[in-house]
Amino acid sequence: MSLTIDFMVLYFKRLHLLLFLILSFGLQAQIENKKKSFVYKNPTEVKEGKKIADLYALYNKGDEKKAYLKAHSILKTSHNNRTTACADLLLAYYFNKKAVIDSSIYYTNQALKFNTVVNDSLKNRLYSLGYNLLAMNYKKRGLLGESKKWHLKGIEVSQKYNEKNLFYTHTHGLALVYSQLGDNKNALKLFKQCLEYKEDPEIIYGSYINIGDIYAAQKEFDLSNQYLNKANILCQQQNNNNCKAIVAISLASNLEEQNKKAEALKLYNEAIKIADANEYNQIALIARLNTGKIYLESKKYDTAKLIYSSGLENALKLGLLNEQTVIYNALKEIAIAQDDYKNAYHFSNKYYKIKDSITHLQNQKEINELDVKYKTSQKEKEIEALQFENATKKLTLENQFEAIKNMRLQEEITNKENENTILFFQNSSEKKLNEISLLKKDQQLKALEINQQKKTRLFTIIAFLILLIPITGLLFQYYKRLKAQRLLNSKQAEISSQKINGILKDQELKLIKASISGQDKERERISQELHDSIGGNLAAIKLQLNHLASSNFSNIENINLQLDDTYQQVRSLSHTLMPKKFSQNKFCEVLESYLNNISAASDLKISFLTYPKKGINEMSEVIQIEVFKIIQELLTNTIKHAKATQIEIQLNLIDNDLNVLFEDNGIGFNTGNYKQGIGFINLETRIKKLNGSLLIDSKLKRGTIINIEIPSFAETTKSKKNILKGIDLKDQLDELKSKL
Repeated sequence: MSLTIDFMVLYFKRLHLLLFLILSFGLQAQIENKKKSFVYKNPTEVKEGKKIADLYALYNKGDEKKAYLKAHSILKTSHNNRTTACADLLLAYYFNKKAVIDSSIYYTNQALKFNTVVNDSLKNRLYSLGYNLLAMNYKKRGLLGESKKWHLKGIEVSQKYNEKNLFYTHTHGLALVYSQLGDNKNALKLFKQCLEYKEDPEIIYGSYINIGDIYAAQKEFDLSNQYLNKANILCQQQNNNNCKAIVAISLASNLEEQNKKAEALKLYNEAIKIADANEYNQIALIARLNTGKIYLESKKYDTAKLIYSSGLENALKLGLLNEQTVIYNALKEIAIAQDDYKNAYHFSNKYYKIKDSITHLQNQKEINELDVKYKTSQKEKEIEALQFENATKKLTLENQFEAIKNMRLQEEITNKENENTILFFQNSSEKKLNEISLLKKDQQLKALEINQQKKTRLFTIIAFLILLIPITGLLFQYYKRLKAQRLLNSKQAEISSQKINGILKDQELKLIKASISGQDKERERISQELHDSIGGNLAAIKLQLNHLASSNFSNIENINLQLDDTYQQVRSLSHTLMPKKFSQNKFCEVLESYLNNISAASDLKISFLTYPKKGINEMSEVIQIEVFKIIQELLTNTIKHAKATQIEIQLNLIDNDLNVLFEDNGIGFNTGNYKQGIGFINLETRIKKLNGSLLIDSKLKRGTIINIEIPSFAETTKSKKNILKGIDLKDQLDELKSKL
């Protein structure tokens, strides 16, 4: 389905002609019998004229909805026929743009009804605009005969009063009717005639589009695309979305005809997007019907049926008869292809009913008379032009003879002028001598004035310098004092900074000393436990095993008890090394409490998230302890170095792997140049012990993100192996006892 532009481009004109008609309320000039007479309007009419001018200015700025509401308000309050007619005409343009045809026709007829302007020129200008609207509406509905009739009437009116813009507007519309009726010869002739009118770019790119569509219908796609691309350039320059959508549909139609359906669909969808955004209902409908046609030809019947059914609702709502016939015919073909002959018969009946109604609505007799009248007037104009050309040639020959006579007279006049010129030069030379003497006297006077001015300036400069020297000395002294004060302030700032750094370092040293002292006490306690309890038990067991005879196993029971006691002491010692809070409380709650305490004791805002909390709480205690210490180390580094105000910590257990995400909003650091301290080395050691991985992402002034991945099955194996060895030894003694 090829789209030809239905003056959709032209009726978006800013209605300058109509606005000119409205502004004529103030002062009109009428020429009768070659005399000028002025007709002044009363204040009420001037006020009404300003209302309409403001209304159309609002519409032209793009505030169409506000203009629509204001026009309705004017219709309710105005008692002036001219104002009513102008407001009705604006509403007709508004509904025509939205493709609400019945409303547009109604308001056009109302405008023509109230068009009672006394001035024939203004009255017929409004008639011509109304005829153009009626022609566009009937063309959209598919009643090409009716459209042709109103365009011919519009041409007649615009020629009568020499309305050049409206003449080309109706000529363009008539060309479009010829194109849709299949008379491409006359259509091309009129469209190319419209290209001669350079004052309206919208008529030009409208003609380009329609010429492109005609060449496309003749399968001359390269030539068609040339004209369409010219139109597209103008559309982009004018930022006309309506024109952009129509060009996209025409280019897509050319691609479709060349069997480039994927590219065609892409352009159709682009046109639909533009049309929907700007409420160009008929353009959106035509683009959708073209996509439906592609799906129908590709035998994607369900998709095509959905598109056509949706389009039918819009066509019925907008009263578009031509589009309804296309949709019913397509739905009939889909029903036949799906063996649904009942619906095929139903759609076929609908198709022929609409065709009959279109034929019935067109009055061919009146239309043909107007067509003949128009063509006759065109021929008469051509004859008049030829007659005028012949008369011009005769006048040209007569003018040549007159020119020869004039040349001879001109020579005589030239001779006289030369004599006068000589006398003039003599007089002018005497005048110049007098002027030169006067100039010399003026120069002498000016020289005296200049000398006097130089002396005055010299005295002024000397006085200024006398005042400037002490002021400069005072300013220099003031500058030296400011400089000394700045140096003093900077030194004081450095001293204060050094004092603060010293206090911070002292606090850090106190914390480190306290931590080392606690560690030393704990090591001393562990050493004492190992020496006094476990070491003594193991020495006693060794002595008894060395003195154990093969025939005497009465001490085996004692050895067994001592082993049990030693095992329990090792287990108890390992539990004392583990923080009691992990064995007594859930891990996530302990960690959250720890973070809350830090947040409460500082200016840090700490966000803590876990998922799933239950799975993390059920992890091995070994992993929990290490994760706790890792987070402690990260927090310590952030507090010492990052200068952060916010920290976010996330623990996620995904596919049996624990992910620790630590993020702060501190000053960050350059990971390429960073030298690791003891804290980061300890951190990496703990992660490696858990078979985990560490990733650091940080940049200066952007904060730091640390991502740690730990397999959930990871555990410290050294202590476990030692415990297992003790259990194996006990089991061997039990087995030896059972054999005896």
